[in-house]
Amino acid sequence: MPAGIIAFAKDWNEDPTSNHHVLRELAKTRRVLWLNSLATRTPKLSSSRDLGKIRRKLGEFARGPVRVENDLWVFTPLVLPFPHLTAARAANKLALRATIAALRLRLGLSKFHLWTFLPNVADYVGVLGEDLSVYYCVDEWSMFSYLDRERTVELERRLLTKVDAVFAINHALAESKRAVNPATFVSPHGVDVAMFGRALADATEIPQELAALPGPKIGFYGTLQDWVDLELIEEIARARPSWSIVLIGQALVDVERVRRLKNVHLLGRKPHDELPAYCKGFDVGIIPYRRQERMEFVNPIKLREYLAAGLPVVSTSVPEVVRYGDRCAIADTAPDFIARIEAALAADGQGQPADRQARRRDRAAAMANESWAARVAQVASIIDGLADDADDGRADRPATGAR
Repeated sequence: MPAGIIAFAKDWNEDPTSNHHVLRELAKTRRVLWLNSLATRTPKLSSSRDLGKIRRKLGEFARGPVRVENDLWVFTPLVLPFPHLTAARAANKLALRATIAALRLRLGLSKFHLWTFLPNVADYVGVLGEDLSVYYCVDEWSMFSYLDRERTVELERRLLTKVDAVFAINHALAESKRAVNPATFVSPHGVDVAMFGRALADATEIPQELAALPGPKIGFYGTLQDWVDLELIEEIARARPSWSIVLIGQALVDVERVRRLKNVHLLGRKPHDELPAYCKGFDVGIIPYRRQERMEFVNPIKLREYLAAGLPVVSTSVPEVVRYGDRCAIADTAPDFIARIEAALAADGQGQPADRQARRRDRAAAMANESWAARVAQVASIIDGLADDADDGRADRPATGAR
């Protein structure tokens, strides 16, 4: 039985990201304890959203670890939400050591690897009893507008110097982390091929709120954050009033500039397993991300999901999407974006419905070897190899006190 895993991750109840996909896959073969997010910033007591989050976390802590699927357990540790205060960090280290010790006894995690998807947990690496430590780096955290850039760089650098291995979701990110930790590997995102393949099934019904809209339907799903180019979306919508622009996801920025347009439809956040049905109703999937420094380090999960659902894709020039230029159209201005969408609509609209379905199946087939199962198997193989090397090293060392 492989060693168990204790992982610092985002909150379980948020929209699924690589945290969810990777740890879910690992939990099929080993016990995984998912620790809900530790504070990356000081909460605002004037924010009802932040206060609600604090209340929810207190309730989750009191509930204890919960088994959610396979051998995956979710728990919310109780820490002081002041990540930049030395006294709070010291208190959190003591509290977390005691909490993890109790959880290990309760869940039978005598031998475990410590994973983190967060950059701010260097204080806990090496003090919780782990045999191996892993940083799974999913983004360039220092470039998020809501985080203190200098502080985040400092915390992540400390983490990089302490962990045994780093996995990064694209080449640029891996190169930047490898400068600090040579044991850095590239691990691109995968896709749930079977789930998104449901978009191609006759039995899958397009949700009524989408089916009722006039076509063509240009779709996007994901959190509406400051990296989504709402100005670009507005230009496209104004230039093509006959198109239905469909945006699915929680809005965390002001979206009034697109909400007021009659042909832009904000459908809100949807459960992840319902997205294939929405993809079936899209004519084109779009990735309208702003061209900014951080884009070099992102790897949109929706890219492979769109393709696995058979959709033609039009995106701004996100470097990781450009790598799929044989499967996606790239454009950075509204006129070019519109032209690429029109080309995609024309190509998929040519011939009989059977021809359109064949093109969609061809896109989906290209994702067959990029499943999360395949990605995680590669990561697990590297980790298990490192663990074996560490065990061999320990076995070769003389016993304490030997001369």
